[in-house]
Amino acid sequence: MKVLTTSTEVQTLKVIPRTYVSSVTLKLRDDSTNEVTTATVPAINDKDYLSLSYAFNLKEGRFYDLTLLNGSNVVYLDRVFCTDQTINQDTNDYYSVNKNEYVSKSGNNDYIVL
Repeated sequence: MKVLTTSTEVQTLKVIPRTYVSSVTLKLRDDSTNEVTTATVPAINDKDYLSLSYAFNLKEGRFYDLTLLNGSNVVYLDRVFCTDQTINQDTNDYYSVNKNEYVSKSGNNDYIVL
């Protein structure tokens, strides 16, 4: 799964494709609304990766299906999740649905029985 942000700036995806090509047709389907966005994107071979740069228009907290095509041949399939939260598994910084909404209180959680 790839993680992208809601930024309308150009974002870069690096994928390991089935075949290496110079340009691909990018299809992005929103799982919530079933809307499909299609664009032709140049691709750059970067060592063993295919690097794509595109200005996505994504919504926070949504999943998308990513399909890269060369003509009618599928080059790559994946899922995309959109969030503005910083995610870094190396530092145990994971995505939280309740971030900035739920605040745990420390202190005495004893029950008083009358």
